[in-house]
Amino acid sequence: MNILVVDDEPIIRDGIKRTIQSRFPDHTVHLAPSPEEAAGVLRSQPIQLVLTDILMPGMTGLELMNVSRGLHPNVKWVVISAHSEFAYAQEAVRLGARDYLLKPVGKDQLAELIGKISDELEQETQVSEEAELFKSSLKYLREAVFQRWASGLDIGRIDMLSVIDSHPQFHLVMVKMDSDRKVNLEHYIIENVLTELIEGSGHGFVASYDSQSLIGLVTLAEGGRIDSLIADLKSHLKTYLRVPFQVMHTGLLSDFEAIPAEVQRMRQASATQVYDHDTRGGDKAIEVALQYIKTHYQDDLSLEKVASVVFLNPVYFSQLFKQKTGQGFKEYVIHLRLEQAKQLLQNPTLKLADIAERIGYQDMRHFTQVFRKRFGVTPTEYRQGGGAESVR
Repeated sequence: MNILVVDDEPIIRDGIKRTIQSRFPDHTVHLAPSPEEAAGVLRSQPIQLVLTDILMPGMTGLELMNVSRGLHPNVKWVVISAHSEFAYAQEAVRLGARDYLLKPVGKDQLAELIGKISDELEQETQVSEEAELFKSSLKYLREAVFQRWASGLDIGRIDMLSVIDSHPQFHLVMVKMDSDRKVNLEHYIIENVLTELIEGSGHGFVASYDSQSLIGLVTLAEGGRIDSLIADLKSHLKTYLRVPFQVMHTGLLSDFEAIPAEVQRMRQASATQVYDHDTRGGDKAIEVALQYIKTHYQDDLSLEKVASVVFLNPVYFSQLFKQKTGQGFKEYVIHLRLEQAKQLLQNPTLKLADIAERIGYQDMRHFTQVFRKRFGVTPTEYRQGGGAESVR
């Protein structure tokens, strides 16, 4: 337990610390001679219990408790008072202090109180952890059940009536990612963003459908609009995700039995739907890809390889590349190679085989075919015809 002792009298501060550490060596005790310093300790340390004198220069212990409770609601407070300050001690308890100690503070009394509070904190922590575990278990159970339901699979004897009753009318929202790598973080982001938006516009829940897809079920509050929720969702995901994604949704539904068919409809629709993405991230990815191509055009350069350099799915990368450059990937690479070939052909000492190899063609016949298809002349004819003039 982390304990803070606040008292302007050094002998009392040090005495309380010695008593606590001798009886409870595992506890950590911080000391503050004034409320101002105590506030600093509360901000910087995970304090669980404060033992504070009542009357101190500048601020009373009660005032310290009052200004600290909002920022530190889980901290327990014990006030230390003289007999003449007993009314203050009673007021402190009324305000929420756990207990009070009268000066001079008895060692056994202090140890007994610290022991009780330590046990309380341990039980509260256990209860809190158990409650969180129970909540988490329910979430995963519901997710597993809904995943099977949405897939049209048998859910055994599990009763869905409470969920059905809570959502007489609802929409389904599906978010599907497209990535060749693991998207655990992105999955977590989507779940949190969609959950927050659902809670802000009505009630419902989010369940994982597979490793790259999630389904949200939302019953909108009166006046709520599904298109507004979808617009907000896309906006947030474009900001936080670094993988392409799709967002699909249903109209207003009232039959839970229709969920599997609606999910399949959305999954089928995804095959023809364009992926959304962070446009800033897309610009950067293509910028990196172009730079990579310019420095590696002489290598065996495949679309899949360049897509992997910028961590994008090849199909999505191909779409994005054409959108940003106005050319297909293969067309761009051929253009870059042949422009370089034209420059190299100006040097009469270079053999055609060497030029072909330098621009990424191991087969000279293939190089010749590509060159003639592009310029209407062979590399040799281009060189003999005086270069650029022959292809105008």
